[in-house]
Amino acid sequence: MENYALLNWALLLGSFGVLIFIGYLSSRVVKDSDETGFLVAGRSLGPFVGAGTIVATGFSGWGFMGSPGVAYEFGSVEVLGNFFFAPAMVIAVLYFAHFLRRRAEELGSCTIPEYVSQLHGGGQLLERWVKGVAATITIVLLLVFLTSQIKAVGLLGASWLGIELTESALLMISVIILYTMLGGLAAVAWTDTLMVAGMGIGAVVMMVQIFTDVSLTEMIDRLNAVDPELLNPSTSAPYGDSKGSVFLVLPYAFLFTAVLPYMAVRFLAFKPTVKMHQVAIWVAPMGCLLSLVPIVGMYVRIAHPELAEADQAMPVYLATFLHPALAGIITLFILFAMKSTANSLLHTVSSAASHDLRTALFPNSKASGARILWINRIWVAILGFVGFLMMLYAPPFMLSWLGILGSGTLLAVMIGPVFISSFWQGNGYGALAAMLAGLMTSGSFLLFTEVGWVEGPLYGCLVSSVVYVTVSKLTQVVSGGVVARSC
Repeated sequence: MENYALLNWALLLGSFGVLIFIGYLSSRVVKDSDETGFLVAGRSLGPFVGAGTIVATGFSGWGFMGSPGVAYEFGSVEVLGNFFFAPAMVIAVLYFAHFLRRRAEELGSCTIPEYVSQLHGGGQLLERWVKGVAATITIVLLLVFLTSQIKAVGLLGASWLGIELTESALLMISVIILYTMLGGLAAVAWTDTLMVAGMGIGAVVMMVQIFTDVSLTEMIDRLNAVDPELLNPSTSAPYGDSKGSVFLVLPYAFLFTAVLPYMAVRFLAFKPTVKMHQVAIWVAPMGCLLSLVPIVGMYVRIAHPELAEADQAMPVYLATFLHPALAGIITLFILFAMKSTANSLLHTVSSAASHDLRTALFPNSKASGARILWINRIWVAILGFVGFLMMLYAPPFMLSWLGILGSGTLLAVMIGPVFISSFWQGNGYGALAAMLAGLMTSGSFLLFTEVGWVEGPLYGCLVSSVVYVTVSKLTQVVSGGVVARSC
């Protein structure tokens, strides 16, 4: 076993070296005189790298740690719910990405909060308020999500390396901070593309192992023996009380891809010449393959129905059913999956702080390009360690639920100003009211009621959309012309 422990450390340190080297190479995209290099990779992403970073970010810590835990606890409903993310991502890429990229480029927007403020206009003061509020909410909610990702990567790393959770989480977040500081979104996208390749290999290996050990028929029989609800649930728990609630995951996942700042910013980073159907061709098979991972949770349920914590399903699988050397390689790929979202979240919250809040509070700042770049990088480090501290002192939580609390609520915040505005544009007052309404509605449902995980954010989306239109009409403020700006 000592040799396998050394192998695990060698794999980890080798991967760290590769990730940091990619961060160094991608730093060439970051120019001292232009923030677009750090914030949107200089608008340089091609179809394959763009697809890789979208899928890697969407299927990540929750997909490889949280989702098997949910499948262990609730059964086949999670497999179906997880599968909806692949077609939802394809729809978002085909029918929304081009519009958002083109409009943001016209406005000169480098972040989603900036896009919202510039799109709605209304004068400098109102724009600053819209940008500042959007940035603040983004930072708060994505730090909540980042906390779950840091815990997920820490838990898996700790069990793999035989170290404490705190040591593991600190080690992982430190490396993520380093390569994100070096190359900004370019580093995030390029490392994500490497990671999604590993994630795909890991998914294939796990499915081959599972279905060579038990046939599908045998798995069904054994799951029915454990609990018939696992295969024929009477509800869609944890997504809702009715059996059909799980189908709400499809619109949720579409909006997740199209609206959330850490996902939608990738659309802003594509080259102007990229055709979105080329991106979709890569997104579809990647997403479908990674949608199979929750089956691991159901497989572990038939072998170890006594687990005290459902989120241990993946670590138990790796320790029990794979050869230690193979388990080490697959664990590395799963760590890749969790890092892919952690680095995206970290880049987005740091961009909201270093760019959006800075320009909202100090619109006439004359800071040089080099100084602004260092501000961007310093905020990556600050917020990365803030997320680590939040993980240390957070109460016990289920990884997937905390992720939905952060991302789902942010979805409700942004739907009106980002998505509804694509076919009916309101004004800055409507955008402000919609963001606050979405925050309070979705947050209240998820924190204080027993409503389903998907239903709460979707109720928030409905309220936010209605408020966006209503307040915009009531205020009857016509936004002035918006002048395109460079970041």
